[in-house]
Amino acid sequence: MASIDEQILRAAKEIVVKFIEGGRVSPTGFSETFKDIYSTVEETVKGSKESKEDLGQKSESDKKDK
Repeated sequence: MASIDEQILRAAKEIVVKFIEGGRVSPTGFSETFKDIYSTVEETVKGSKESKEDLGQKSESDKKDK
């Protein structure tokens, strides 16, 4: 498992634990809630990484144009 995937897993776990402690999620709803939160965190992290790469490519192409 890659480092970024481990961090996503830990973040999702911590979020779910906080929701359970706060009474917003019951332990019986853990499975569905965890999947939703994991997907959201993964999409956010990897989506922002792709966006940064796109920005980097645009910056380089802008430099070439100038």
